[in-house]
Amino acid sequence: MPKLDIIHDSVKNALIKDGWVVTDDPYVIQYKKTTLYADLGAERPIAAERNGQKLVIEVKSLSVASKYKDLKEAQSDQYRNI
Repeated sequence: MPKLDIIHDSVKNALIKDGWVVTDDPYVIQYKKTTLYADLGAERPIAAERNGQKLVIEVKSLSVASKYKDLKEAQSDQYRNI
């Protein structure tokens, strides 16, 4: 299982404060023989509807000095896993 990002707990707490219910930590995605992990799965019930909103989140923090390099590496990691 991948290492959690330094801002993982902050993102999780922000979702909870905004009314989301964190359902998965991590969110596991399985397709055939491949298993991928997203950092969080959350849902927010909507009072007027029976079906709530669902959200899957991959948390990444990027340093200001190398934000483009970090973003490229983060994207490469995700595509490489697929």
